[in-house]
Amino acid sequence: MDSRVAVVSGGGTGIGAAVAEALVRDGYDVLIVGRRTDVLSAAAERISADCGRADAVNAVTADLTDPEQLDRVLAAVGGRPVDVVVNNAGGYLGGDTGTLAGAAAHWRANLDANVLTAVLLTEALRPALRRPGGRVILVSSIAAQRGGGGAYSAAKAALHGWAYDLAAQLGPDQITVNVVSPGYVAETEFFGDRMTAEGHAKRVAATLVGRAGLPDDIAEAVRYLASPAAGYVTGQVLGVNGGSVLGR
Repeated sequence: MDSRVAVVSGGGTGIGAAVAEALVRDGYDVLIVGRRTDVLSAAAERISADCGRADAVNAVTADLTDPEQLDRVLAAVGGRPVDVVVNNAGGYLGGDTGTLAGAAAHWRANLDANVLTAVLLTEALRPALRRPGGRVILVSSIAAQRGGGGAYSAAKAALHGWAYDLAAQLGPDQITVNVVSPGYVAETEFFGDRMTAEGHAKRVAATLVGRAGLPDDIAEAVRYLASPAAGYVTGQVLGVNGGSVLGR
């Protein structure tokens, strides 16, 4: 039987790295993709060592907004069936929106980082998805459901509509497509140096469970959706937010 293969974008840090480790512990060979070679290489080495599986994680440096760079991912897959694609790349990109040109650049940057990366990676790997049984998982954000992030909220919300279409297209091949929508998750690079003690406390207070999320919380949701147990779950948005936004 072929080894199981997972591809995780934005896999060098935070949620992506936690997802990669969870999948390695489930027996997958994992390919992490991102733009920073040093960060990816360090993550691949650490996760492989922590899981006791030499070379369980391999890294590919690629800008997923550039169609020509997707060939690097395909070369690393090497013609093997791909069982799981986790589209985690993205983030909030600021910018000067005081002019129309600035607003256009800001919106394009957020759409490229959060939507185009997922579309191009998924489309590149679509022929390789295992049939039956493949999984496509998109990492969105609570901002898509409650707003507050401007262009970032809109970009993440776009993933939801696309996931519904993709689930319908791939369903006949028994490939599932789902979205994981995290709430506030600490211990990531998302906020950079923008997070304050007050901001952290406010976000924790908005939950029903009285704590911030951790990358492992999101990784466990992805792990479930990637598993055979979730074979009858598709076209869904799974909120993992401590109750800060109730089910919609």
